[in-house]
Amino acid sequence: MQQQLQLPSPLGLIEITASEQGIHSIYFVDHSDAPSQSNQPALQQCQQQLTDYFAGKRQQFDLPLAASGTAFQQQVWAALCTIGYGQTCSYGDIALQLQNPKAVRAVGAANGRNPLSIVVPCHRVIGANGSLTGYAGGLARKLWLLQHEQNYGFALR
Repeated sequence: MQQQLQLPSPLGLIEITASEQGIHSIYFVDHSDAPSQSNQPALQQCQQQLTDYFAGKRQQFDLPLAASGTAFQQQVWAALCTIGYGQTCSYGDIALQLQNPKAVRAVGAANGRNPLSIVVPCHRVIGANGSLTGYAGGLARKLWLLQHEQNYGFALR
């Protein structure tokens, strides 16, 4: 059975859903009826790790993830997790990493369907020319996340 939790963040409310299998989704929301506390272990763990991330105390996440997606989407999301904290890459870079250089658009589509904001760092993918590209949470949030990581990226090394 899935449970939900809301987490206030510097970028607005985040709604997290999880079950015994792990975290299913992490989305920015305008409002939420989800409780702000839960005894579900994966939700508690995710809440703490995201709080630490926003405080500049965490660069990597160690959470049980249980997002649903196609095999290709799962491959793309796994590749996103290899992008270092404070680093960026392009859709083409991910396609090359997957040894499928013609799949740039498919990589972009899978990136856009990532249900695990921040933890699976789709915000670190930018255009091949260095421009900010779409982000489900909005470009202002994407820019904030990238700047946040650049600000804290060197202090923790």
